[in-house]
Amino acid sequence: MSKAEEFQELRPLLFSIAYRMLGSVGEAEDAVQESWLRYDASPTEPASTKAFLAAVVTRLCLDVLKSARVRREQYVGTWFPEPLVKDPYQDPERAAELNDSISVAALLLLERLSPLERAVFVLREVFAFDFPEIASAVGRSAAACRQLAVRARGHMDEGRPRFETDGQARDKLAARFLAAFRDGDVGNLQALLAEDVRIASDSGGRAPQWGKTIVGARNVARLLAAISTGFGAIGGQVEARQINGQPGAIFKDRNGAVVNTWAIEILGGRVRAIDTVLNPEKLGHLGPVADAWAVVREAKLAR
Repeated sequence: MSKAEEFQELRPLLFSIAYRMLGSVGEAEDAVQESWLRYDASPTEPASTKAFLAAVVTRLCLDVLKSARVRREQYVGTWFPEPLVKDPYQDPERAAELNDSISVAALLLLERLSPLERAVFVLREVFAFDFPEIASAVGRSAAACRQLAVRARGHMDEGRPRFETDGQARDKLAARFLAAFRDGDVGNLQALLAEDVRIASDSGGRAPQWGKTIVGARNVARLLAAISTGFGAIGGQVEARQINGQPGAIFKDRNGAVVNTWAIEILGGRVRAIDTVLNPEKLGHLGPVADAWAVVREAKLAR
């Protein structure tokens, strides 16, 4: 097998490692491409191509995280990861577990870890690399990596997100919820929301948003009904899609340009949270991006 063929076979794994570490589709793709350039330029044949490339992409991500911390601190408003429609790494036996590890809630927990803890957790707990491989990737001893793994696991377990375990029930409720949203029915919407439901938006200061996080079934239902009325009146489209391994939707204007995404968290037969990304810089990988300011103005006039 040629170098290029080996790399293409491992690309889904490399992207999945990088995305979990960085929370950015674009930065993850850049790290994967750079790992290919380094692999292609390497004069020696590694004992394990998988371990070599995983180590390279991990080191690249650690470098990116150094500057990402500063950018996160300066970010305007709520920060969410870039929405991911499909994780290219496939393992049918661990599909649910892998989906949970790219959920918005899980990625926000990973943000609390140090870069090294984050790298060790992703390699060990998500992708089951052994400690000598992890040690090579992060430049620490295997013993130190074990300690990092214990600390990271403890932090993650403290706030580990809980999701609906019955996939069919979850998807059915999400479909009912999106149908109620399209209808703009406050009563039906409120009946599907948990009492302490919250909705938050990430605009990065580059798109309109409704300010702080809104909490409570009544408040959220009224907001959603108002959004639905105006958005539907101007020909807006709501496409049900899986976002970050959970039920969600992509909102598009009448011309098919992306306005925003929803990631919907469901537990106990109710919607617990809606995380929406409006920042146009985080939506370009999904297709042409709409002018959200213009969409909101037109929707308000139509409402």
